[in-house]
Amino acid sequence: MSTIKKIKLGSQGLEVSAEGLGCMGMTTIAGGDIYGKADEKESIATIHRALELGINFLDTADLYGPLLNERLVAKAIKGNRDQYTIATKFGYEIDDSEQLTWGFNGSPDYVRKAVDRSLKNLETDYIDLYYLHRLDPNTSVEETVGAMSELVKSGKVRYIGLSEVSAETIRKAHQVHPLSAVQTEYSLFEREPEANGVLDTLKELGIGFVAYSPLGRGFITGEIKSPDDFSDNDFRKSIPRYQGENFYKNLDLLKQIQVIAEKKGITPSQLALAWVISNGIVAIPGTKRIKYIEENAAAANVTLTAGEKAQLESIIPVGITAGTRYDAQQMQYVGV
Repeated sequence: MSTIKKIKLGSQGLEVSAEGLGCMGMTTIAGGDIYGKADEKESIATIHRALELGINFLDTADLYGPLLNERLVAKAIKGNRDQYTIATKFGYEIDDSEQLTWGFNGSPDYVRKAVDRSLKNLETDYIDLYYLHRLDPNTSVEETVGAMSELVKSGKVRYIGLSEVSAETIRKAHQVHPLSAVQTEYSLFEREPEANGVLDTLKELGIGFVAYSPLGRGFITGEIKSPDDFSDNDFRKSIPRYQGENFYKNLDLLKQIQVIAEKKGITPSQLALAWVISNGIVAIPGTKRIKYIEENAAAANVTLTAGEKAQLESIIPVGITAGTRYDAQQMQYVGV
C-alpha cells in the first residue's frame, strides 16, 4: 500500500487522496475515442490498482459515454464501494434515450433527474462529490446550486462542487450552499486560475481545488512528438494548443521541463504532477493503463525544492502557452 496522503478538500469535511484518477478516457463520448482506444478489462484493473496504491478518489461524469463511464466505474467498485470516494458531474443534457443533446441543463428538475440516473448507473445510494459540469446559460447558478443543496439534505450527495467557472460565479454559488471543490483544467501548461482570481477566491472561501488534465492532456508525457501522432478520432486534434505551429512552440517549452526531470531522476509526468500537488491542489490525471497509474502514483511522494518550483514556473509563466485549451465553441463555456 502506498503512503499517498489524504488531504481535506474544502472546509465541509471531505477528505480525498492527494492524487485522484480521472476515468474519462476509459470509455468513448458519443461514439468517439477520447485518448485512443480503451479496453474495459484493463480500465477496471487500473481502478483496482489505484486503490492498492492509495488512490481512491475517482472522477467520472454522466457526459462520458454518455453514461457508459459511470457504469464502468460501478463494475470496478462493486463490493467495495465504501473504499472509494466517487465524484461525478452533470449539466450536459442527456435525453431519455441516453443521447447527448449538446445543450446545458441546470434546472432544478434536471438536477433531480440527473442525480437519480447517476445513482442508478453507479449502483450506489450516495455520491461523495457532485459537480455541475458546466454552467447552464439559461439557469442562474443560485437556482442550480439550490437544487443541489436539496440533494445533500436528502443524503443522495455528500458534498457539492462546480467545474470551469469564474471567481464571481464561485462566490454566488457558495452563498447558497458551501462548495467543497471547484474543478478546472490546471497544469504547468495551463496556469490561468492563478491569473483570473479563481485560486485566490478558493483560498479565501476555504474551497478545495481539483486539477483535471494536470499532464496537459497527455502532452507533458512527451510521448506525442508531432500533431500527426494523434489518431483521427482523438479529440485533441481539435484543440488549437496541439495544432501546427502552437504544438511545436509548446514542445520547445516541454523540452526544458524534460531536462529538469532528467536531473531529478523522474519522468516529466511525475515532475508536473508533483508541482500541482505541491501547491495543495488535488491532481486527477486520467489513465486507463496500470503502468501509468503506477508512474502517476509515485509522483505524489516527490518533493520539489523552492528552487525547482521557481525554475519550472519561470520556464512556463502564466499565459506563455501557445494556443487555447479548447476550440472557440467550447471556450465560450469555460470560466463563466
